[in-house]
Amino acid sequence: MKKSNQIQFSRRAFIRTSALASGGMLIGFNLFTACKDDVAPPKDLIDLSQLNYNDFNAFIRISDEGKVTIYAPNPEIGQGVKTSMPMLIAEELEVAWEDVHVVQASLDTKNFTRQLAGGSQSLRQGWKPLRETGATAKQMLVNAAAAKWGIDVSECSVKNGVISNPNGETLHYGQVVNEAALLEVPEKVTLKDPKDFNIIGQGKSNVDIDEIITGKPLFGLDYKEEGMVYACVLRPPAFGQTLKSFDDSATKQVNGVIDVITIGDKARKYLSQTEFNPAYHWTVKLSDSDKVVVIANSTWAALKGKRALKASWEDTSQLESSEYHSQELTKVIEGEEFNTLREDGNIKQAFSRADNILERTYESTFLPHNCLEPMNFFANVTDEKVHLVGPIQTPEAAAYVVSSILERDLDDVHVDMTRMGGGFGRRLYGDFVYEAAEISDAIRKPVKVISSREDDMTTGIYRPPTKYKFLASIKDSRVTGYHLKEACINGNSWPSMSNFFPAGAIENYKYDIAQVTSNITAGAWRAPITNFLASAEQSFFDELAEELKIDRIQLHKDLLKNVKGTTDERIQYSPERLEGVIELVVDKSNWGKTPEDIYQGFAVYYCHNTHVAEVADIKMENGYPVVKKVTVAVDCGVVVNPLGAQNQVVGGVIDGLGHMMYGELTFKDGVPQSNNFNSYQLIRINQTPHVDVHFIKSDIAPTGLGEPTLPPVGAAVANAIYAATGQRLYKQPFMKYFKPEALKA
Repeated sequence: MKKSNQIQFSRRAFIRTSALASGGMLIGFNLFTACKDDVAPPKDLIDLSQLNYNDFNAFIRISDEGKVTIYAPNPEIGQGVKTSMPMLIAEELEVAWEDVHVVQASLDTKNFTRQLAGGSQSLRQGWKPLRETGATAKQMLVNAAAAKWGIDVSECSVKNGVISNPNGETLHYGQVVNEAALLEVPEKVTLKDPKDFNIIGQGKSNVDIDEIITGKPLFGLDYKEEGMVYACVLRPPAFGQTLKSFDDSATKQVNGVIDVITIGDKARKYLSQTEFNPAYHWTVKLSDSDKVVVIANSTWAALKGKRALKASWEDTSQLESSEYHSQELTKVIEGEEFNTLREDGNIKQAFSRADNILERTYESTFLPHNCLEPMNFFANVTDEKVHLVGPIQTPEAAAYVVSSILERDLDDVHVDMTRMGGGFGRRLYGDFVYEAAEISDAIRKPVKVISSREDDMTTGIYRPPTKYKFLASIKDSRVTGYHLKEACINGNSWPSMSNFFPAGAIENYKYDIAQVTSNITAGAWRAPITNFLASAEQSFFDELAEELKIDRIQLHKDLLKNVKGTTDERIQYSPERLEGVIELVVDKSNWGKTPEDIYQGFAVYYCHNTHVAEVADIKMENGYPVVKKVTVAVDCGVVVNPLGAQNQVVGGVIDGLGHMMYGELTFKDGVPQSNNFNSYQLIRINQTPHVDVHFIKSDIAPTGLGEPTLPPVGAAVANAIYAATGQRLYKQPFMKYFKPEALKA
């Protein structure tokens, strides 16, 4: 049966105002309450001549000339939602993309939910409501034109913002916008059939590209206000230390330094609470130490003044080192204290009856986020309001926590979002926002807090180290049991991850987790947990296939057969879609048909609602593996913007490749041993492979793409290295543990 594209939704979700001072119509849509009937309507629809456009979520603004402005609600961190989300509206609005201007919206908790960037969910959540926004606006405009001509709506057609009738007459949107603004909001709208899409599925350039390449203000570091001062913060040099005393005499001699203050009282008061709002508190990663703040009239003066500070610190907890972390993880992974996320069948019986048991352990390290734009934020605290501006992935949480720290009404806090020079999970945590707010509250001036690269790399937050132990029982050349044990510092797998592959594929299955507590701040890093879990799991399956003397592609297909037709609603992945990307990557990579000097490795993974398979091609040069190509097959549903999607896939692969090959942040006595790129290796341009990207053609609603291609690349490369050298790599970074002298004959 063919699906109907007709949509019915609550009028309350649609906000319509008219009589713009400059002419035209401004209409907004509550994206995530669009299909709910219990959402209260706005109390007043005020005259737009008095309207503050930041009072709504997302808007379509149509001028008398027929031009369209779309307000993008979600933070832009380079994942492309500022382009792709408005594309959904423009498609159903039936306007030419060239006539669309996109503007970043401010935080608005009254009309939005999930106004954040994280989890690769923005397009998935906005797919239907955003299209409804455009379709509703189009219907109102067509209704106005039909009334003007005195004909039935069905006789009208629309193309590129121009409405036509059978007599050859035309009206562009700007000519009927004022009449449309007076009409009733339609109860039902019909969404376009995917075969009729003109914008969705077409590659569109980043809407900010001109500003980016010409250096126009876009990012947090660009933001300025009259009378603004600059601040740099001196934090404890080691995790486990707090401020004892400081001498600022030399700092105050630096030209441009205005003052030196300390902050920390308000943060400590917040942290001393016994109860927190769990919806927001997870973003708080604050030290309870006092911090010394240098206030200056320029960035350089603030940085120079900070370097001139002399501070004494005292130890308040253990000063940890990487050796200690590894030892503690080993104790836990070899112990018996675990939280079981999922258990199927009888795992003990499967292992007791096994002909053979394969057991392997994998280990990762701390990783910094290395955003190109260091942490920064603007705050201006006055008696009337708290104005915050800058790059933050969680603006709603930032507003809530700032209101709590400053003991202000939440309605006093206004957040404007800038484009971000990278996020990768680091900007989920608003420590730099809270510092800016506390500083501005203390000095009662507009202030920009700026971190140096060294600040960024040495004061957190990091990807946590993890150890995984995998055990598989084999009976009669068949996998009968699978047991995963996870030990992680300050983190763990989410419950849903226990329902990823191979859950449901192996009768006896167990997924255990345990945590090691540390005073080093750890948190989400691009594709949290799965960024290393996929590498470990798929490396283990490669070795398991070899133990079974079966092709690694066939092993996966055989296991997926066990899941097809399952009634287990816990299973997160689609076995059919996983099989689809496996077949596509096998075909496009010429699996098993490469020249003799090219060695291949395979991996497949599901996360963030997306199915991905990858094949890495490596060549040995001067005794070392060189990744020449990575072939990627992706099933992410409808590909809204192929150009942006391709960039996300390539970026994920290269980011993952660089960190698993070279990335490592070690600690000694609580101090990070790298503080800039001269001591922390990132992948270089001449080390990046060609990434060959292929998408499964689909009409399923789009799923995440900012993260899913990163996790499997580690295993694909590790398995290719094994194919070339006979070496299995169980620790990252691979190049630290690779032994060129141990090559296979």
